Amino acid sequence: MKLRMNRRHFMQTCCALAGLALAAPLRALAALWNAAAFEARDVGGALQGMGASAIKPSADIVLVAPDLAENGAIVQIEVESRIPGTEAIAILAEKNPTPLVANFTFVNGAEPYVILRIKLAETGELKAIVKAGGKYYSAAKNVEVAVGGCG
Repeated sequence: MKLRMNRRHFMQTCCALAGLALAAPLRALAALWNAAAFEARDVGGALQGMGASAIKPSADIVLVAPDLAENGAIVQIEVESRIPGTEAIAILAEKNPTPLVANFTFVNGAEPYVILRIKLAETGELKAIVKAGGKYYSAAKNVEVAVGGCG
């Protein structure tokens, strides 16, 4: 009987340690999560949460999105930055309940190019914000949405 209790205690200890080991990476991800930017209810609040100011329009940002999205639940977009030293690309949809859709960071010479599918609540402006050399640049495109994808 004593052997079973030791085995049970051993298994409980192993499960607890495994749970802690799995939770550690989640804490690291939570530290990277910018709650102020992602939970903002308007574009201005999201930009403020990201620390973006003095944003300049740039022709060196290629934003590819459809003129008309038949279904706002699945809208494919591409963003490429041709600005040297690109550190990050953020995607914002002005009419979404939380406008910051995605924020990508690039290190060690990674190609500053993303392609993704997003949800758009309704017709509005889609923005790509690029951080390079501590400065912020933008490109925008108006996307018409026939059927909203989020509310």
